[in-house]
Amino acid sequence: MICGTIFVLVLLCGVEAGRVLVLPGEYSHWLNMRSIVDGLVEKNHSVTVLVSSSSPTVKYTRKERFNYNVFKANMKKEEASAIWSDFIHLWMNDTVTTYERFSMIRQVMSNFMELAADTCKGMLHNEDLLRTLRGSHYDVLLSDPMMPCADLMAETLKIPHVLSTRSTFSYNLERFCGLIPTPPSYVPAAAVQGHLTDHMSFTERVENMLYYIMFSTIFRFSLNQLYTEIKGKPTNVCETMGKTDIWLIRTYWDFEYPRPLVPNFKFVGGLHCKPAKPLSKELEMFVQSSGDHGVVVFSLGSMVNILTMEKANTIASALGQIPQKVVWRYSGKTPETLAPNTKLYDWIPQNDLLGHPKAKAFITHGGTNGLYEAIYHGVPMVGLPQFADQPDNMMHMKTKGAAVVLDINTMESKDLADALKTVLNNPTYKESIMRLSRIHHDQPMKPLDQAVFWIEFVMRNKGAKHLQVQAHDLSWYQYHCLDVLAFLLSIVALITFLFIKTCSFFFRKCFRKTPVGKAQKNKKE
Repeated sequence: MICGTIFVLVLLCGVEAGRVLVLPGEYSHWLNMRSIVDGLVEKNHSVTVLVSSSSPTVKYTRKERFNYNVFKANMKKEEASAIWSDFIHLWMNDTVTTYERFSMIRQVMSNFMELAADTCKGMLHNEDLLRTLRGSHYDVLLSDPMMPCADLMAETLKIPHVLSTRSTFSYNLERFCGLIPTPPSYVPAAAVQGHLTDHMSFTERVENMLYYIMFSTIFRFSLNQLYTEIKGKPTNVCETMGKTDIWLIRTYWDFEYPRPLVPNFKFVGGLHCKPAKPLSKELEMFVQSSGDHGVVVFSLGSMVNILTMEKANTIASALGQIPQKVVWRYSGKTPETLAPNTKLYDWIPQNDLLGHPKAKAFITHGGTNGLYEAIYHGVPMVGLPQFADQPDNMMHMKTKGAAVVLDINTMESKDLADALKTVLNNPTYKESIMRLSRIHHDQPMKPLDQAVFWIEFVMRNKGAKHLQVQAHDLSWYQYHCLDVLAFLLSIVALITFLFIKTCSFFFRKCFRKTPVGKAQKNKKE
């Protein structure tokens, strides 16, 4: 009887388990998506990660609980890594002129398009790969928009698509492809400058509208040519991306400004966050040596581990001016001004450090992963944003009273030291981050469980088209009711024209003067 029961349970598990194809992003995007993959594996789903041989950060040679399917790309891994390095250098270089920076941006964008084209063609022009994928009968495709053409792959395999996103141009993805309402009067564009909030003056609203127009132009034409080439017919990116069944947004209302949503958008911010684990013996001793002052955690993320010696010395000098101990993730040459209170590590258990009782502040570049770990554990921040969504992320935290933000390219040692002292000594920053932390934890379902639930929901229901708004079937002029407006204006114009003509006719009939000769003749008669 026991054996029979176990056999039935195994069969039931097999029926409930699904087959998931994952097209990952790079760097922190993959780290975040990896949490979802692990959550799916824990629920007994079979997961395959489809990755390019040129991927600089996905370690596809490692033994995992899920499978890797590596497709051959023409571009070498070193070349792809160089493109990402150039992207980082573009924003970290504060010595170039405006013209030089503009030229560099054009070159970097051109390189990224070349990388995207190589990835897309490596997937979608590989008949052997497509045959294998079709034969695997996947139930859903999970992707990050950093991985190009994932929507084309979902369409090719005829399977539902779940998108995990948070990037500088995510609002444009949401606006044009997800068709989520984003009124520019109070929904700020994810601007490069990162200073717009949901409370905007007239001039800021003008600036916000200009950002919307600029991003709209860039987004609409950036990938259309590539998609057209891949499909062999004129194709708009949003024709395929708009078919996404569920959008998993890597933020929550602890971070977001209030704004409208549509039913297939689900917030899962902080899905990778976990309770802190014990630190290593050596690191615990260093943290405990801070006494009542506590410790400051410092990391610029997975993409920036090395700074110029001048910038490193500026930062090290500032860190030496506070009584707290500092744990700094840094792989470069040891700064000459490094103080005894600061310790350098090639890698740090960031989540565990932020969850330690002695964690007092977090110096961060503003990446979504680190930002949510700080919210989860209630640690106020000093932001040094550099590129992509980082300025926008830190502006949200500054607006909510949980961070002080500096420009890493122009700040002096005194600026950083003063910012740290403000966050450490002003209790309002701790109070604000604890309020955000309470909001984050006050959810009916953990973010990771919610992400896994919606992926399973899509698998169970063979998609989630019933959650998509009808706007996807409307043209742009129908969506904005321009045809209705034109019709109503035509009716008003016609009525106005007829009214004026009628009034003119009766006016002439009633008030026109009789000629003098005709009047005398009538009098004689």
